[in-house]
Amino acid sequence: MHDHVFLYDGDCAFCTTSANFLEKHVRTTARVVPWQWSDLDALGVTQEEAEAAVMWIEENFQRSGPDAIAVLLRRAQWYWKPIGWVLSLKPVSWLAWPVYRFIARNRHRLPGGTAACSLPQAERDRLRGQQSGA
Repeated sequence: MHDHVFLYDGDCAFCTTSANFLEKHVRTTARVVPWQWSDLDALGVTQEEAEAAVMWIEENFQRSGPDAIAVLLRRAQWYWKPIGWVLSLKPVSWLAWPVYRFIARNRHRLPGGTAACSLPQAERDRLRGQQSGA
């Protein structure tokens, strides 16, 4: 059983490709799951928080964006831990946020990204409804 959860955007191809890499190459204590398939209320997370950035969630502890990635790496195999610790250092973590936001804003342009990656969830839901004839 996993006591930790790492949430990502399952509607984004770039995010899903990244999560698949994590599941294949980074053994972690967390379940790596799309936020769209998660019980956000039970996790204590709002949809807005889940849409804004990847999240690491455990009892009484949450991190998002590069801070969540740092925790995930620190809780992985020994060779990932140093990367997680470096990413946690204040000068590095302060720089990591602008880089994370830049990547998040441009993920639809990155390898594996699609046009849907650039849309907020409400817009994706609206388009999905139009396609299904709703």
